[in-house]
Amino acid sequence: MGAAIGQSLPVAVGVLISPLPIVAVVLMLVSERARANAGAFLVGWFVSVLVVVGLVAVLAGSAVPDDEGTPLWAALVKIVLGLLLLLVAVRQWRGRPREGVEPETPKWMAAIDGFTPGKALGLAVLLSAVNPKNLLLVVSGGAAIAAAAPGDTNAQVVAAVVFALVASLGVVTPLVIYLAMGDRAGAVLDGLKTWMVQNNAVIMAVLLLVIGAKMIGDGITAL
Repeated sequence: MGAAIGQSLPVAVGVLISPLPIVAVVLMLVSERARANAGAFLVGWFVSVLVVVGLVAVLAGSAVPDDEGTPLWAALVKIVLGLLLLLVAVRQWRGRPREGVEPETPKWMAAIDGFTPGKALGLAVLLSAVNPKNLLLVVSGGAAIAAAAPGDTNAQVVAAVVFALVASLGVVTPLVIYLAMGDRAGAVLDGLKTWMVQNNAVIMAVLLLVIGAKMIGDGITAL
């Protein structure tokens, strides 16, 4: 269990720092249904991450008895996922806005003011389990758990829950600021949103590069 948590924890931190979900929560906290929408988003985010990482970990990890160690296919999957992460990292870096140029913002950001809790929950599912960059990270976390604890369903489930909890800390942070600072939170959250939107591509490129390199290294080590 410890190995499964340890192997997947760096990937969970990568999901934690992903900028767009954090920006989504910030925008919800300055909308009319602040607490209801932010709460629904957090629930949708946690459940979506848990379901994806848990399914990957349990289905992949149960395919091999735990006394056989890391199978060849698991090492190859890690290498393939690592290469995909590196490719997306290069694409993110090449697509970053140049100095002085405002980055293009997704259309859903402008619509958040009119969101209901149901739409907020749906957006959380889209950003965590459908968005290719975050989906790759979550699947990579599941693969890391499966490779570290093959055949041990209890360890896989516990590691998946820990992964989802850590991965949710980033979207919880704006809500903590909102509740702790009250009226003063507006300026802090607005500054956080502006910085993360401006640097989204660079942040994701660095995260994907580091995690991709780790996945490839782990896969090569297991061969």
